[in-house]
Amino acid sequence: MGRFGVTEIIVILVIVLLLFGGRKIPELMKGLGSGIKEFKNASKDEQNPPVKKEDDTKI
Repeated sequence: MGRFGVTEIIVILVIVLLLFGGRKIPELMKGLGSGIKEFKNASKDEQNPPVKKEDDTKI
C-alpha cells in the first residue's frame, strides 16, 4: 500500500461526515484529542518517574 493521496483523504472525510453527521464530529475530535493528551502524559510519566524527597526532620 502506498501513501494516501488527496482523493483518498477526501473520500474518507466524506464517508466520516455521512456516518457521524456534522454536529457529532467536533465532539469526536475533542474526545480523540483529550485521549491523545492523556496518552502522552502517561508515557511522559513512565519515562520520568517522580523523585521521592527524603524527610530532613529527625526525631
